Amino acid sequence: MSDLIPLALQLYTLREQIQVDFEATVRRVAAMGYVGVEPYGGMPGGLTETAALFRELELQVPSCHVPFPDEANRATVLDIVEALELQRVCIAMLPPAEFDSIDGIKGVCEKLNRAGAFARSQGFELGYHNHWWEFKQLDGRSTVDLMLEELEEDVFLEVDTYWVQVGGLDPVDVLRQVGARAPLIHLKDGPIGIEDNMNAVGQGKMDVPAVVEAAAPTAEWHIVEQDRSATDMLQEVQDSYTYLTSKGFARGKV
Repeated sequence: MSDLIPLALQLYTLREQIQVDFEATVRRVAAMGYVGVEPYGGMPGGLTETAALFRELELQVPSCHVPFPDEANRATVLDIVEALELQRVCIAMLPPAEFDSIDGIKGVCEKLNRAGAFARSQGFELGYHNHWWEFKQLDGRSTVDLMLEELEEDVFLEVDTYWVQVGGLDPVDVLRQVGARAPLIHLKDGPIGIEDNMNAVGQGKMDVPAVVEAAAPTAEWHIVEQDRSATDMLQEVQDSYTYLTSKGFARGKV
């Protein structure tokens, strides 16, 4: 078995194709060679059917983006965890305004800690996926510094390396700082702008080799994600796979 980190796709990347034909899209991803997929809230189709399709295609599910597990959403999250046999789930985002002050960030961490305690009581782990607004400087410190201090150690971070770069920090430094608290790494590429269309991994301005090297000691999964594209998104998903596996940066199935 290769010691390379396995490669998954965040299915939000193909949300438009999924709305047209979920099963055909997932089959296309499996045929490309991705080892796993990371689903997201709002995908069409029932959980039972989705789980059966993933099993048929031998697609692992390292995580799923889920609603925040407050009282209103806990049953939904538990259903997802049970159906997909998950060990980890992620909160995709929290509103930017909640990160505008140190007190706001501490409040975010309190919410995540409570959610993490609930997840732990149910036998799975909870993490948080960043965008760019979590990396501003407040009183000379970055938000990630404060979050690492305030979050319980079993609340993990799913580090989106592209958004770290957009936020003004070096993703290599952040990955080294976060270490084992970031088992899931999102890889995307592009011109490093908030509103810009993105590129297949390896075709933008990200220093992908340096990012992969920094994550290597502790990452368990690399997960490709593209938010928007000016070209064919399925082709970008294929090109990302080809680049990462042919360069030896991640492991595929084929």
